[in-house]
Amino acid sequence: MVSEPGLLPNLVGKRIRSRREELGWSQEKLGVQIGLDESSSRARISRYELGNHEPQLGTSRNIAKALGVPLAYLYCEENDVAELLLALGTLPVKRRGAVIANWLETTGQPGI
Repeated sequence: MVSEPGLLPNLVGKRIRSRREELGWSQEKLGVQIGLDESSSRARISRYELGNHEPQLGTSRNIAKALGVPLAYLYCEENDVAELLLALGTLPVKRRGAVIANWLETTGQPGI
């Protein structure tokens, strides 16, 4: 699958690799975690990380879930916003809602 226009080259692959390495996981482990056959998992994840192939949306969802990140984190073009998404994604749902509501109130942004 070719990257959509406007996305930085290999953005998804770079985010996958970065998070995988933060977790200390091998490409094979990530592949197995998302249901790929053990014999081909390293090669498939490598292709995603190098930008040779972009995972389909369903595969991206599985990767994000395995890595413990929001799906939007993989596709976010701005690094600071991606880090914010990552931080918010680690919060329990109720706490996340409170943090977002407080931030919106503080910044004078309309609520969701």
